[in-house]
Amino acid sequence: QVQLVESGGGLVQAGGSLRLSCAASGRLFGLNEMGWYRQAPGKQRELAAIITSGGSTNYADSVKGRFTISRDNAKNTVYLQMNSLKPEDTAVYYCYAVLSFPPRRDEYRGQGTQVTVSS
Repeated sequence: QVQLVESGGGLVQAGGSLRLSCAASGRLFGLNEMGWYRQAPGKQRELAAIITSGGSTNYADSVKGRFTISRDNAKNTVYLQMNSLKPEDTAVYYCYAVLSFPPRRDEYRGQGTQVTVSS
């Protein structure tokens, strides 16, 4: 099994910054893509940022230029640096990790961490 533990959420004023961390543990053979989803109340889940094991990244348009995803493969940890936060960034942020055994793809998700941005 794979466990993902997020940390770093909280309350911040608009324009501020937060850094989320997510540590993966357990049976991690085949660990490939990691990233962050977010879900605001009453809204659909959004894939905010992705990073592959090779370091390639991709971002939702809504966070591009403000958020930076990174990972430490030695620690099996992914980070999300969030700058210039806006009230619309308020959401529960979920870390995910993909173990890849082509053609099989197993995705695991953390329990989420709340990010609240006040105006």
